[in-house]
Amino acid sequence: MWNAISDVGDAALTLPVAISCAVWLGISAPGLAIRWILLLSAGMALTGITKVLYAGCGFEISSIGFRMISGHTTLSTAVWTVAIALLSRGMGGNAGIGVIAGLLVGLLTAVARVFDHAHTVPEVIAGWLLGAAIGALFVRALTRSEFRPFRPVAAAAALLLVTTAAYGNHAPFQSMIEAHSRGLCARAFPAVAAAR
Repeated sequence: MWNAISDVGDAALTLPVAISCAVWLGISAPGLAIRWILLLSAGMALTGITKVLYAGCGFEISSIGFRMISGHTTLSTAVWTVAIALLSRGMGGNAGIGVIAGLLVGLLTAVARVFDHAHTVPEVIAGWLLGAAIGALFVRALTRSEFRPFRPVAAAAALLLVTTAAYGNHAPFQSMIEAHSRGLCARAFPAVAAAR
């Protein structure tokens, strides 16, 4: 059961949903699309850096059990908050409903990542806070904008189609990080690499 919930935050699902949102925003409000892409990219970069530093250099805060930011939790919280807020706003509702729903989906993903022993509590808290910050910064801009969504029913159908097709797949990012992190750390931190 926890794996099935975890899959809601896998990049194989959340990135296609995020791209679909970016395309819809690009047609409806290009400035918001750019904001969304930049915010999500920054969050993914920060998460990726912590994963590379742990896998390649061994950096961790062992006193609190923190090795890396949970990517599933970050993506789940950010992407579902924004996707549901966009759909809610597009259908004439309140974006706040999307924020609450997205934060709850992210929280469930965080719990699943702890129970399937993929992450510690501090790691999922960091992921949830990062995802919530990304979602909040975007939704704040959305609610202040004159967002007029292009064909919201078609966008909702496209998001449902993407979600159905992508759910249950797994992105290879973790194996790529494990395969290349030592080399990256050796080039960036030669003294650390030599000590390992």
